[in-house]
Amino acid sequence: MSPIPPKLYGIANCDTIKKAKKWLDSRDIAYEFHDYRKQGLDMALLQSLESALGWEVMVNRRGTTWRALPDALKDGIDRDSALQIMLDSPAIIKRPILAIENRLLIGFNDQQYQEIFN
Repeated sequence: MSPIPPKLYGIANCDTIKKAKKWLDSRDIAYEFHDYRKQGLDMALLQSLESALGWEVMVNRRGTTWRALPDALKDGIDRDSALQIMLDSPAIIKRPILAIENRLLIGFNDQQYQEIFN
């Protein structure tokens, strides 16, 4: 039985996703890519990711999607509202999320990827 390939979650036009894919491709590491815009994002997947990573870590507070939110929504954000925002606007989720074996890693860092795949 062959091992399950790692899975990247994100949005195809994201620069950080492109870096992670390039890193994996250059090392001939097979992976599956789940594009939130093409394959969708449902509450079950979102809750599964959030239970492992935490909504605070998942929300990208530096991006344009966050900045476009009304201040009242940003100021009062909690788990439930964060999940709904991520479901409605997946671009607000930090990228990529890498699922490998029973681990989840958020963001791309060359050194972390080297440690995981070596």
